[in-house]
Amino acid sequence: MKKILNNIIKTLLPLLLGAFILIWLYRDFDFSKLLEGLKEMNWWWFLLSIVFIVLSHAIRGWRWKLALSPLGYNPHSTTCVDSIFIAYGANLVIPRIGEVSRCAVLDRYEKVPFVHSLGTVVSERIIDSIMVAGMTIMAIALQWNIFATFFNEANSNNDNSTSATAGLAIIIVSLLAVATLLLFLLRKMSIWSKLKSFIARFWEGMTTLAKIKNLKLFILETVGIWFCYFMQFYLCFFCFPFSSNLSIFAAFLMFVAGSIAVIVPTPNGAGPWHFVVASLMMLYGVESDDAQMFALIVHSLQTLIVALLGVYGWIRLQFIK
Repeated sequence: MKKILNNIIKTLLPLLLGAFILIWLYRDFDFSKLLEGLKEMNWWWFLLSIVFIVLSHAIRGWRWKLALSPLGYNPHSTTCVDSIFIAYGANLVIPRIGEVSRCAVLDRYEKVPFVHSLGTVVSERIIDSIMVAGMTIMAIALQWNIFATFFNEANSNNDNSTSATAGLAIIIVSLLAVATLLLFLLRKMSIWSKLKSFIARFWEGMTTLAKIKNLKLFILETVGIWFCYFMQFYLCFFCFPFSSNLSIFAAFLMFVAGSIAVIVPTPNGAGPWHFVVASLMMLYGVESDDAQMFALIVHSLQTLIVALLGVYGWIRLQFIK
């Protein structure tokens, strides 16, 4: 009973958090403009962005196979890619469950021990965190005036101060959600620490990066993943007339901020991602309704693609004995 209750809480709370932020953000939004935006949207640019969505997943699967090679495992590339499809699709249901699900897929279909593959996933996440940290420093350096504008509005007495203060409140709530997630993970780790053999194999998986023979390829694939992530976001700017004239530096700042926002445990970052992207877009002079419409349409369509890829990966694996 306790396990069932914990699972319900893990599923329900992220949904409630994301729903709360979305309801607050779109409380005054005219949803009739959403249909107009979809009609006027340049779909060719979005179709091109889908190519980079699929490519980013594929490269992540290939990189994972490379990370597993020092452990003596050589899973099929297609299985690794399908497991990534399934992982991202699973994250739409329960945030962060995808990392576990893709390890389970490899355990079942390629006989790669779960704890070994999980160790390599942790290694990947460490590398990705370093990438995000580097991009964040670069984005702040390039667009510091935008940060200054936001904080000046938060401390001023103009009409935007209330909105900025409410935005800070959302950021604080999101940080608390991230802290709760970390505490949950640490609690789990305290249980795992009792299993010495598990920890030994887990650590072996984490140290595989130092043993990768083709380290240059691993680095190239890492850069390729994040390049594809950026392109799938940036190309969507050309789908709408109000965002097509924004600079690539503006897109880069929004991309980095959005990448940080998805750390908040909501389905695919729903809520925090919308808030961050729409808020920054407004600071670049885009009207409030247009900025909110952009965030809602882009996030919804990309989430749909991720879900469809997850279904595709699951169906394809059903034909593997």
